[in-house]
Amino acid sequence: MTGFLAGLLVAVLPLLAAGFWLGRRTARPEGLGGGLGTPVEYATFETLHTASLAAPPLRAGLTEETARRSARRLRTLLGTDALCLTDHESLLVWDGVGGHHRTEIMERLAGPLESGRGEAFRLHCELPDCPVRWAVIAPLTVDDRVHGTLVACAPRESAVLVRAAGEVARWVGVQLELAELDRSRTRLIEAEIRALRAQISPHFIFNSLAVIASFVRTDPERARELLLEFADFTRYSFRRHGDFTTLADELHAIDHYLALVRARFGDRLTVTLQIAPEVLPVTLPFLCLQPLVENAVKHGLEGKTGTCHIQITAQDTGAEALVVIEDDGAGMDPVLLRSILAGETSPSGGIGLSNVDDRLRQVYGDDHGLVIETAPGAGMKITARLPKYQPGVHRTARLTTD
Repeated sequence: MTGFLAGLLVAVLPLLAAGFWLGRRTARPEGLGGGLGTPVEYATFETLHTASLAAPPLRAGLTEETARRSARRLRTLLGTDALCLTDHESLLVWDGVGGHHRTEIMERLAGPLESGRGEAFRLHCELPDCPVRWAVIAPLTVDDRVHGTLVACAPRESAVLVRAAGEVARWVGVQLELAELDRSRTRLIEAEIRALRAQISPHFIFNSLAVIASFVRTDPERARELLLEFADFTRYSFRRHGDFTTLADELHAIDHYLALVRARFGDRLTVTLQIAPEVLPVTLPFLCLQPLVENAVKHGLEGKTGTCHIQITAQDTGAEALVVIEDDGAGMDPVLLRSILAGETSPSGGIGLSNVDDRLRQVYGDDHGLVIETAPGAGMKITARLPKYQPGVHRTARLTTD
């Protein structure tokens, strides 16, 4: 994370310098409007605003579409007559005049793409009124790998343009690095969901099927109902509808799970739910709460002869939904719990705790990890704070059970 913040600082400071340079080109003593101050301050504001508009497309990576959507803004940043973006093999977009120089520029890319060093050169043109005569190639580098180039074209050679193109290329590289981080985070979340699915206890599946089988002869209708509960639960757990779901859908899956558990343990298990209706549409990471309920069942019932009570509450606290899952089971040594959450100890019966904690931190930030209160013989209380609105957190598909 420290390297990431340093990258952002490296990106923003050159943009401020580019703003001052752009201010010298575009300074207008009068008519600035809006009370933005001096011409240089106005130019700096315009530069940063333009950069903020160019960034979102680049956060999706370097493609023909994202290059097309960002090229005009990048050309405005540099104040050049033409600008193009390329990958290793093709010209993705040309914005501005002088498009007949495309072939010549593409022939000059091999060196910068190989070495990662910029290059400035004179363009050969037989058109007397062609407005571009020089080109500056600035490699787009992410993690010491060149992903493509930014090429700025101008009427004349300019050392300032060479430096400015290099700084803007570095800023574009930071945006591409953020895109890589987004993709890595998505792949990590998907991998963790697959891992969590793999952790769905084989004993639970076996015991559920055994309970269903026990009712086939004595109570066929009950067996049918439980089989449908089992089918709905497994369909939800192995669905392929994105990384996020709603609290309503997650609670629905928990209900299927608890129906199967009650069929096995009977009156030994009681569950109380207190759910505020206004938090049901809240979006949260898929398979985020069910593993916590399963953990409560295992700590509350298995290895214990008495009864277990589980309480699930979801409250509206304004900007967040506060979800609490509490059991009166065997509890856990806090030292062991910390070791499990840190990944230092393999959980024994604590299915999914570290997985869920990691995913909540990745999605919402470190201050939204699980809060767990426990002690041997004192049960366990798990609290999750789910922001109602978080950038990038949205449900992409509606779950169906037909």
